[in-house]
Amino acid sequence: MSESDFNIQEYLTNGVEIILKDAMRATFRNPKESIFLLKFTKHAKKANKIRESYDKQGKNIPGFLIASITSSCNLHCAGCYSRASDACNDETPSNQLSDDEWEDIFRQARDIGISFIVLAGGEPMIRQDVITKASNYPEILFPIFTNGTLLDDDYFKLFDDNRNLVPILSIEGGEEVTDSRRGKGVYSQLIESMKLMKKKNIIFGASLTFTKENLATLLSRDYIDELHDLGCKVVFFIEYVPMNGQRMDLAPGDSERDLLFKEIDSLRNEYDDMLFMSFPGDEKTSEGCLAAGRGFFHINSHGGAEPCPASPYSDINVGETSILEALDCNLFRSLRNGGILMDEHEGGCVLFEHKEDVERILKG
Repeated sequence: MSESDFNIQEYLTNGVEIILKDAMRATFRNPKESIFLLKFTKHAKKANKIRESYDKQGKNIPGFLIASITSSCNLHCAGCYSRASDACNDETPSNQLSDDEWEDIFRQARDIGISFIVLAGGEPMIRQDVITKASNYPEILFPIFTNGTLLDDDYFKLFDDNRNLVPILSIEGGEEVTDSRRGKGVYSQLIESMKLMKKKNIIFGASLTFTKENLATLLSRDYIDELHDLGCKVVFFIEYVPMNGQRMDLAPGDSERDLLFKEIDSLRNEYDDMLFMSFPGDEKTSEGCLAAGRGFFHINSHGGAEPCPASPYSDINVGETSILEALDCNLFRSLRNGGILMDEHEGGCVLFEHKEDVERILKG
């Protein structure tokens, strides 16, 4: 698979089949894993046909949605884009969507062919009520991006019983760098949780925020082997975006992206029982940014439909309308049709670099 012909949506849709190979070999240990993956593969193909039918009507339905189900978090991680953009805080605002409202969003997403919903925050595991609602939709795969500090026996049982819930643990590399960003003792807690989930045959992944300084370490085979041995099945490489303009020196540039494209292609070939993704890196191979409904969009904790988490602007609320209407809102249409998403940019998020243009669209 070359960089030029790589398609992120096709890869994610077929990615379940990659994981399935290893799951089938483990059937004798936990058949629930293989049974779910077989069923989900069928659901994903059905969802793709639903999106194709909408496409014939001139309506673009992305296969993916990012849902920040809470703006609260129990950690204060250095460089957190959510806190930098005031989208995350210690207290829970009164306008957060209820679990029933989120369930309605999940139902709508399923009905229009959305197959993957990333649950984010804040710290999403604060909202066990919403995650429990998500378990009712086996047609959708829910990667849950979590700092991992709230994992407990109740959550392990929920994940064991509902294979469409996939915890993605945020880790920065080794113990020193992880604890320096997330807090003392977080690394050891993450490793223990990974070992326990491997023992229970629960599919889980890791989210790695990469910078100019740590990319080579995160891509090293020693580190990938370590994650593999811990039982990690999915690895997300998340490009560092300096949301407040500080530490621009850490933002990956073209050379880092070129290295990631090359190495991630090799990783996909070398580790056939793991799934590797990069954001927004893979977007560069999809002829531009996939935000604003082109490939995905974001719903914040109070229902605002936003282009992506790094571009917290909205002119419509899904709590007052529908997902279909949100995808056709003026902001999304203007971004998709105005060329901004295809623009060259220095690094991180193209919409962040064009925030003045985004604000201009909102003002009409």
